Amino acid sequence: MHTLDPLTAPVPPLAALRRIAYLLERQRASSYKAEAFRRAAAALGRLGEPEVRRRDAAGTLTDVPGVGRSTGRVVAQALAGQVPDYLAELQAAAVPLATGGEDLFAAVVGDLHMHSDWSDGGAPIEEMVLTAVETGHEWVALTDHSPWLTVANGLSAERLARQLGVVAEVEATWAGQVRVLRGIEVDILEDGALDQTPETLDRLDVVTASVHSQLRMAPGPMTRRMVAAVANPRVNVLGHCTGRLVTGGRGTRPPSTFDAGEVFAACAAHDVAVEINSRPERQDPPDELIGQALAAGCLFSIDSDAHAPGQLEMKAYGAERARRLGVPAERIVTTWPVDRVTAWAGR
Repeated sequence: MHTLDPLTAPVPPLAALRRIAYLLERQRASSYKAEAFRRAAAALGRLGEPEVRRRDAAGTLTDVPGVGRSTGRVVAQALAGQVPDYLAELQAAAVPLATGGEDLFAAVVGDLHMHSDWSDGGAPIEEMVLTAVETGHEWVALTDHSPWLTVANGLSAERLARQLGVVAEVEATWAGQVRVLRGIEVDILEDGALDQTPETLDRLDVVTASVHSQLRMAPGPMTRRMVAAVANPRVNVLGHCTGRLVTGGRGTRPPSTFDAGEVFAACAAHDVAVEINSRPERQDPPDELIGQALAAGCLFSIDSDAHAPGQLEMKAYGAERARRLGVPAERIVTTWPVDRVTAWAGR
């Protein structure tokens, strides 16, 4: 896993648009802003380079639906053999996301929590996987939401079945460069059941299970809920276990309360990894709970929870926390080669 080297002239126009979107996502800019550059790249990609050059010469680039004044300027400057001004500005401002844990970040070769526009992500599967290739991932798992989370356009069993076909096609495109594991972020319901049919879950390579509702449940019921989910043999990762929010546009939210000792003992007993969610607004679990999970003998999974390509690099934050808190690399499943991961997940 690594950061992207800055682009230098000459820059293909579509590469410039994609990189600007990536850098905006990396710095947590407005998703609408980043998506404007991705839309422009998609629209011009459908035209082909000869037509893009013809329109640039004729001054009609902005007549293409999805191409505005800012994106058109980027394309024009790239076609003129320059590094577009906006791209140069963003590249100059791109500093490392985290200081500390660089060695562990470099050792992270996979991701067990990643979303696409099939649920609440901002990019197609193809774009997420292409960026994973560019950033040196050896494998990733696509884990869109399950049906209960309607606000996130969660996948029914039927939609998930269709998605698996797309995943197979994308993986075939990048055969030999990256493995794309079939996964889901399934909701843990109030009684600890999983929000997807067992038959559907049996078709997947990996399952990340998370609580998204009734986060203020009393500690006793919440503990029983989480332990029941962890004990389910189809669950591989316990996602963002407290559900807290510490910063960001959605405001703040206190952590759920539960018996962490009991939950982490169940994770260790059932070989379920505790996710170190790398999103800056989550930083979940809190430091003290990572310490408890470490003492309990748990495995961990440093994940991006990426909802856009530029967020895949956020695992740098999780790596910094894991290194600072003394989590050994060998207990972090996202440092493992893919064959070891699939053997563990299919235990």
